[in-house]
Amino acid sequence: MAKSTFHSICLLIVFFTSFLITDAAHFGPLKNHVALFIFGDSLFDAGNNNYINTTFKANYKPYGETFFHYPTGRFSDGRLIPDFIAEYAKLPLIPPYLQPGIYHQLTNGVNFASSGAGALAETRRGIVIDLQTQLGYFENVSRQLRKKLGDAEAESLLSRAVYLFSVGGNDYLFPFEINSTVLRSYSPEQFVGLVIGNITAVVKEIYKTGGRKFGFVNMLPISCVPYSKALLGGGQCFEQITPYVELHNKELPKSLQKLERELKGFKYSLLPFYTFLEQRINHPSKYGFKEAKAACCGSGPFRGIFSCGGKRGVKEYYLCQNPSEYVFFDSIHLTERAYQQFAKPSWNGKPTLSGSYSLKALFESN
Repeated sequence: MAKSTFHSICLLIVFFTSFLITDAAHFGPLKNHVALFIFGDSLFDAGNNNYINTTFKANYKPYGETFFHYPTGRFSDGRLIPDFIAEYAKLPLIPPYLQPGIYHQLTNGVNFASSGAGALAETRRGIVIDLQTQLGYFENVSRQLRKKLGDAEAESLLSRAVYLFSVGGNDYLFPFEINSTVLRSYSPEQFVGLVIGNITAVVKEIYKTGGRKFGFVNMLPISCVPYSKALLGGGQCFEQITPYVELHNKELPKSLQKLERELKGFKYSLLPFYTFLEQRINHPSKYGFKEAKAACCGSGPFRGIFSCGGKRGVKEYYLCQNPSEYVFFDSIHLTERAYQQFAKPSWNGKPTLSGSYSLKALFESN
């Protein structure tokens, strides 16, 4: 009897020890774990558009040639800003939401961004994943996390997570591309108000789900990218779009400061992508580049025709030998080297435009 009792006690000890080890292995790493959720457009899209019916894809060569050595769906020769931020935060590459089999990786975060997408549902409707739909995908992920981790652990993870945004540029570019009359119906102030209003509405919904820490890049100088100069500006910067870009960059900080006042615990960082890119376009050699007017890959003036890879109607295109010498990889998007130059100081907090947090500080804050 004594032996049987002793044996039973040993089995119980082994069982509970095993349970505790399993429990620690499952929950221990999540105690201070910070996930990264990514929203927006082609500056951040890691491959969601590979899985939808659209021409806005980068799943063919030469995209991806520098780092991955194969095309991933990223509009660059290599990694994008969120890829570097994930690396600095000691996270793996954050997978696109539509990539099959990601549900075992949800605790590290998910990328919802879609190339060509805007904050407005009308921007390229039907061929991109607009910001509101991206929000719906995030809400689905939050439900999956609650199922997997339980409510308390999921809420804790969502409140520690960082939510990174790059969106709005397509909303301003698209009406000019199709010669839409929509801009005649609104003043620039009204139209920019619609775009920023949609962005802040999504931020508020994420806040309701538990999100507290947000990072934003401001609008790049769209008027002077190779695409705009070649196809819209007749060889010059396309200045008609500039009032919208300038207003966006003026109003977004005000909206974020308002959210900070209204939403308890709301923290943010706003990163100066406009100044960063303008400096490199105007003074490329100062930052180690040889070419900032023309793209590495494309055709036509400044290689501004969006033909890199020959899969978008125009089959002929030029490809440079060394993308790291260029600021732009294709007619709109930057090279991995340029993205890395932006990501590194953004992580360390130099420079930041607004908000009291660098991205590193956001990840480390409670």
